[in-house]
Amino acid sequence: MRLLFLSIFCLIFFGCVPLEKKYDVLLSNGTIVDGLGNPRYQGNIAIKNDRIALISKEAISNKQAHIVIDIKGKIISPGFIDPHAHIQTKIHQFPQPENFLRQGITTICASLHSGDQPWPLDSYANSLQIAPNVAFFSGLNWTRKKVIGLEDRPATARELDSMKYYVAETMKQGALGFSVGLIYVPGLYASTNEIIELAKVASSYDGIFISHMRNEGSKLLDAIRETIIIAKEAKIPAQINHFKAAGVAQFGLASRGLEIIDSARQAGIDIKVDLYPYAAANTYGYILFPPWALNGGTEALANRLKNPDLKEKIIDGMKEILLKDETGDDFSLIQFNDLFSAPEFNGKTLEDYMLAKGYPNTLDGGIEAIIDLELAGGFLAIYHEMDEQDIINILKHPESMIETDGDLINPNSNIFPHPRSYGSFPRVLSKYVRELKILTLEQAIQKMTSMTAMQIRQDDLGKIVSGAYADLIVFDEDEIEDQATYTNSKVFSKGIEYMLINGKFVISKGELTNKTPGRWIK
Repeated sequence: MRLLFLSIFCLIFFGCVPLEKKYDVLLSNGTIVDGLGNPRYQGNIAIKNDRIALISKEAISNKQAHIVIDIKGKIISPGFIDPHAHIQTKIHQFPQPENFLRQGITTICASLHSGDQPWPLDSYANSLQIAPNVAFFSGLNWTRKKVIGLEDRPATARELDSMKYYVAETMKQGALGFSVGLIYVPGLYASTNEIIELAKVASSYDGIFISHMRNEGSKLLDAIRETIIIAKEAKIPAQINHFKAAGVAQFGLASRGLEIIDSARQAGIDIKVDLYPYAAANTYGYILFPPWALNGGTEALANRLKNPDLKEKIIDGMKEILLKDETGDDFSLIQFNDLFSAPEFNGKTLEDYMLAKGYPNTLDGGIEAIIDLELAGGFLAIYHEMDEQDIINILKHPESMIETDGDLINPNSNIFPHPRSYGSFPRVLSKYVRELKILTLEQAIQKMTSMTAMQIRQDDLGKIVSGAYADLIVFDEDEIEDQATYTNSKVFSKGIEYMLINGKFVISKGELTNKTPGRWIK
């Protein structure tokens, strides 16, 4: 009784009842770039559980939050959303994928090209305990390989039904759409009509269509038109991953491709593009072979090469690919990041390998080396084959988004990754915003956040508004920068001071917290 009296006395005369904490985190005095393209402004953001609870230009009392951080002079923006990275079956091994987190990426989408997809998707995705949010897609290459194998032929009606089943089941389990890699075996054997029929399945579940197109070089414009036809016939929004014009002969062609995309959009077709901000691609060595030669896999290729007539035909096809679509006859422009049979050459060029092994430094010598390396296990390589002005033109396009096309990297491995895996998003901010002033900070962040969120149908991501998920990053706009290069690529980007994912700190004062608040976005 006496205790109750004292409590009432204290309340009436001194107002000493502790103030309830309304918020978990308060970020105060920051410069807010909301992700929607609006001008920056000074403000405060309060977070409760996994959501943004309050945004105010007026001060919010520090007493109302458990954690208060003064970020005066710093930018606070939505966490970046990567619409294409290669994480689909290995992300469980990398609960803290630091090369992505250090870029400011809070959500990673596994829009499949050549890779396999988890199956069953829901079992795999529900098991994950990781820092970033992740999203998955149904993949043509995995589906076709599962039903048909590596054969170069049309699907039968029964096989097409089986592939539709896998697409439907993956969509039911939470995939965001259907993705294709049409320069990779076996996806490159699929006809346009086959892809349309499978895309219709994804469309029926309100999914989107994402394409690594059939050609990014001499037949780029035809490949864009094929993507538009698929989007139109399947009645599905389309996105072209890592849009580019590959090969010296195509420098400048990206602008013509963007004009075709603009025409399609004016006709009512929903099609967008994304890109990574580098003038070099990164993919398998087997793309240098004519597709028919790869029918049945490496063993079948080896048998064809034993036939002199077929070998001559294969070599002619490789010459055409190299000269029209890739790096030409300059083999210093092909840089190994994973040479499976000779890892000591990782980071070095095909020209380095040829000189060391005694191959003539000619077009024929390079093709001979490529054939020998493919039969010995193949390789992944960086292809220096794009034009800087094309990158700028794509960046400036109003319907372009930013991606990494990146890999999960074990820093202790001998793999020599493309620097895009470490630096894509900060590179846009440091080179194309701060240095070249191609974009404003607000425009760039919109391309990294709300544009991608809207594309993947996630209204609560990618923007700073009350009620949105508290996926936020804090950085100094004068300091954020990529540091990975083509000769020293395993270097983290710098500048991300704080990162919250679903309201939990994943980076605090520039250091990883090792928390795993990531969600499966479906």
